[in-house]
Amino acid sequence: MFCTLSFFLLMVFYLVRATVSNSFRDCSQFFYMQTPPTGIKGSNPKHICQKYVDKLRYATLYDSSHHLPLYSAYIFKKSNGKRRADTPWMYEYIYICVDDTPPLIEDSQTVLDDYIDAVDYRRGPLTPDQHQADPEHKSSTYMLTNTVPLVTDFLDSSWNPYLNLIRQRLNNFCHSKSFIVTGVTFSGAAIKRDNRDRLVIPKHLWLAYCCPFMFPSYGGYALNEQTGNSVMEVPLKTLESFLRSQADIYRDLAVFYKGCVSENPLE
Repeated sequence: MFCTLSFFLLMVFYLVRATVSNSFRDCSQFFYMQTPPTGIKGSNPKHICQKYVDKLRYATLYDSSHHLPLYSAYIFKKSNGKRRADTPWMYEYIYICVDDTPPLIEDSQTVLDDYIDAVDYRRGPLTPDQHQADPEHKSSTYMLTNTVPLVTDFLDSSWNPYLNLIRQRLNNFCHSKSFIVTGVTFSGAAIKRDNRDRLVIPKHLWLAYCCPFMFPSYGGYALNEQTGNSVMEVPLKTLESFLRSQADIYRDLAVFYKGCVSENPLE
C-alpha cells in the first residue's frame, strides 16, 4: 500500500508528486544493485521516492516521529560543485494512511518555522546539490525531508569541504555509476518550538560511496559539533561497525549490497 504525497514549494505555485510506501520498489535505481541499506530498525520510517518536475531524483528513509531523515541515497553526477542559490525550500505532505483526513504538514515533518530560533544551525541536505549536475537535479535536493539541522561551523569547516573532496575524487577516478548514501545518528537532543521538541539534532553525519570496478568502498563520519568535528574517512566495514556501536537502529546495518565488492576487481 502507498500514499500519494504532494510537495508544496515556498514562494511559487507549483505542485510535484511522489510516493511513500513500505519499500523503495519504485525508486530502487538509486541503490547499488537496487538494494537499499539493510538492518535499520526505525520507528515506522517512511520510504520516500523523491520526485521533482515529474522525475524521480533520489530516495529518502524518513522518520516522521522524529521529523528527521535517517538517510538519503542518490547517484552521483559529475559536477563543478556550484550550488543553486535561487531554489526555495520545499515541503512534503506526508499522509498517514489511517483514514481520509490528512494531518497538518508539521505533524509529520519539519517546517521552516522550526528553524527560526535555531541560530547556531543551518539546513543541511543529505543529498547535496554539489553532487548533482543539472539545475533540476540540484533544485530537487531542497526538500525539507532531505534536510537536517547542522552546526554552522561544522558545515562550513568540515562537511562541505569533505563533500567537495568526494566530488573531485569521483569526478576524476570513477568512470562508472557512483552510489552514495548519507545518513545521521542522533541521541535525543532537539531544538524546541512552542515548548515542544521539533528538530532532532543529528549527533553524527555520515556518508558512504560505492564506485563499482574502481576502488574499495569508503566512507566518512563526523560529529555535528562546534569543535572536534573533523571528518574521519574509513573503509566501509569500519564505518558500518562504528554506526552499529553508536545507534540501536543501525545494529545490523549493511549500507551496500555485499559491501559493493561483488564487481570490484581490486578486492
